This record gives sequence, C-alpha cells and structure tokens, in this order.
Amino acid sequence: MAARDLLLASLVLSCSLLPCYGDVLFSSLQRTFVVTASPAPGQGGVDKITVIWGLNQTLPAGTDSAYKTVKVKLCYAPVSQADRGWRKTKDSMKKDKTCPYKIDARPYNSANKTSQSVEWTVKRDVPTATYFVRVYAFDADENEVAYGQTTDAHKTTTLLQVEAISGRHKTIDICSIFFSAFSVLSLGWFLLH
Repeated sequence: MAARDLLLASLVLSCSLLPCYGDVLFSSLQRTFVVTASPAPGQGGVDKITVIWGLNQTLPAGTDSAYKTVKVKLCYAPVSQADRGWRKTKDSMKKDKTCPYKIDARPYNSANKTSQSVEWTVKRDVPTATYFVRVYAFDADENEVAYGQTTDAHKTTTLLQVEAISGRHKTIDICSIFFSAFSVLSLGWFLLH
C-alpha cells in the first residue's frame, strides 16, 4: 500500500513539474539590448521598418558571453491586444502571443556589439495595429536569455502604427454590386419566361 502511495505521489509531482521544465519566463530575462526602429512613431502606412540594436554599453563586460543567436520580432502593443485573446501577453515564453512576426534571425555578432541593423518590408498579412519591436538573444540551447525593445516597460511609448493593405478598391465593390444585381435580374427574367 505504501509503495502504491509513493508511486502515485511521484506521478503527481512529476506531472506538475512537466509544464515548468525547460520553460523560460519573460520576467527572468535581462534587458540588455538598446533597440530603435524607424519609421518614427505615428508614421503609418510606411512599407519598410529599419531596426537598429546593440548591447547596452553600461553593462559589465561578458554580459553577452552566452548569446549565440538573435531574433528580431514585431510585437503587438497593449492597445492592440485588448479583447483579442490570440494576442495576449503571457510570462511563459512558450505561451506568449505578443510577438508573432519574425523580422530577422541571425547569429549574434559579438565583434559588433554597438550597432547591428536590419531593414524589413512589412508583409501583406500583417494586420492594422500598434506595434513595437523586440530583439531576443538566445543561448546555444535556443533558450531566450535576454531582450531589448523599442518601447518602455509598460509598452506605451515609441510605438509604431501599421496600416494593413486591404486589397479592395472602389471599382471592385462597384463591379460586385453590379454583377450581383445583374444575376438577380437574370434569374427573375429566366423564371418568368
């Protein structure tokens, strides 16, 4: 009986630890990168974003010794996450939906710590929203170890506005109305004769 209880207790304990194993929490990451992005805030509809990042020079030497790769991502600001569960911020990096759009991924360049950059063309599937840019540093095991972002900790300053391309023009709307009316009239004429 004691062996069964011990087995059951160890099973419950191992199942409760399983979701925590290997999971990185955003709150455990150090903010070590200084990140800027253009266009300037409020400049919507621009099709390119230039992101510049570098290691914060006030940090002690060797802070970036574990950095192997960096990933640059476009992230939803809190104003664009309201009432949208599929964009929610979670502390668990595996469950976080804040940064779905990958701008760039590359090996970390330890020789050039002060300024690295990438120019990214905003894709057509990026919806209209308010965004910021975040840079993550990864270690050799592909775990996030540090970050930097264009906005403050509350994500309220230096935000980017992206206006999506709908792909619809007024001529398409007029043609669809015309052909819809034509099809209804054709059906009516067919049924009467």
